[in-house]
Amino acid sequence: MLADVFWPGPLTLVLKKQSTIPDLITAGKNTVAVRVPNHPVTLALLEQLDFPLAAPSANPFGSISPTKAEHVANYFATSSLTVLEGGECRSGIESTIIGFEDESAVLYRLGSITIEEIEAVIGSLKIKIHKGEAPLAPGMLSKHYAPKTATVLTETISQSLVLFETKRIGLLTYQDRFEHKNIVAQHVLSPSGDLTEAAAQLYNALHKLDQLELDVIIAERFPDHGLGRTINDRLERATKK
Repeated sequence: MLADVFWPGPLTLVLKKQSTIPDLITAGKNTVAVRVPNHPVTLALLEQLDFPLAAPSANPFGSISPTKAEHVANYFATSSLTVLEGGECRSGIESTIIGFEDESAVLYRLGSITIEEIEAVIGSLKIKIHKGEAPLAPGMLSKHYAPKTATVLTETISQSLVLFETKRIGLLTYQDRFEHKNIVAQHVLSPSGDLTEAAAQLYNALHKLDQLELDVIIAERFPDHGLGRTINDRLERATKK
């Protein structure tokens, strides 16, 4: 079983729910997403409870995911929210979501555990990562994880810099730095080319760029394998019109 395997990152399983789970928790669906976190602060909290904890995303719908307490506090600055400080997220990218259809494992959301890592254990996966207006799991909408600032995804940074040469530009790249008079800020996610490092830094960099009142954020497309495929998935949703 998937739950019996040690994974290198967070995994969420979509399972058939029991009647004791309220429809409010599952938006009326007959399934429930189950996850056991691997963080000492969260585990310590759960050990104090004698019931399961329902945990929606800690960000407004469709916006950039938080990866540290500061991001959550900024999103809900006008509410009386209590934020549990646990440091920065280790993986930086949301959990991989796996469900089951006709007794076969189905990938609903790319995440910090890669397709290659899962298939090495259980064999071929069915992949259903797009579901339009009626998503089967979180993160399946075509536009999601998006900054407020207009954001574009490009194969060629140099060409996009020319296209937006009159704008205040924020740059998000994999390994390389670029020079241009209109670049206000840029974040290189992994100068060494480490996709794990890049994934861990992705959302924090987007949060920082989104606070600078830029005209546009230009994001570089990543190698489309392993965690690079997950990063591209998030950037594609973030830049969807």
